[in-house]
Amino acid sequence: MGRLIGIETDLGNKRTLNEDTVGYYEDGDTSIFVVADGMGGHNAGEVASKIAVDSVLDYVKIHSKDLTMEQVLEGAVDEANKNVYKYAVLNENCSGMGTTLTMAYVKNNSLVVANVGDSRCYVVSKGQLIKVTKDHSLVQELLDNGTISAEEAVNHPNKNVITRAVGTKISVKGDYYTVDLQNISIVILCSDGLTNEVTEEEILTIVNDDISNSSRRLVELSKEKGGKDNISVIIFKGECTDDWNHIR
Repeated sequence: MGRLIGIETDLGNKRTLNEDTVGYYEDGDTSIFVVADGMGGHNAGEVASKIAVDSVLDYVKIHSKDLTMEQVLEGAVDEANKNVYKYAVLNENCSGMGTTLTMAYVKNNSLVVANVGDSRCYVVSKGQLIKVTKDHSLVQELLDNGTISAEEAVNHPNKNVITRAVGTKISVKGDYYTVDLQNISIVILCSDGLTNEVTEEEILTIVNDDISNSSRRLVELSKEKGGKDNISVIIFKGECTDDWNHIR
């Protein structure tokens, strides 16, 4: 039985095109889960996010047995960046396109998370929601240097400005996090279409209530609260089974 609990991507209420892409691959003790939130004119964001996700999945399939987990993710980020950047250079209508990229790689009960941009990874441990990733965004920088408070960050006019993306430059640096899965019951990946509308408390409440339907319920709640952006969610199992009794 695989780790995947739920995977959803939705247009949202306001957009005419879904520029998010989600994907996953599972093979025995190896699993990779990916969320990408594309940006660019016309359909370029959709192109960028799909290239990035496909690049990651292909890279993991090829290299999961010959590289360390962090080497796999570093290589996957580099490959995705190279492929998106190259496509944008060769196709004028996609010039300047890019995408966020957040992925969770599980192998032999170990978890490594990588991110570029402001799509996020959360884990649930002992009934608490913990944010693993740190946004590459203007608002995060303002928070870090004390210019604004956490309360001001919630509705900041520039909250969607990201400071790092895949494919916009010839190279990009990802951030990498190693997580002990033993005390983790659930892992959540999401685009900012979810977190811009739904609070962390609401995410935890829905996940704790019924894990099996939580990805769909999170998307629905985001749309009920405005749903201005595309919304993507992936939820999968950790190693701690305390909360698995909700899975039906």
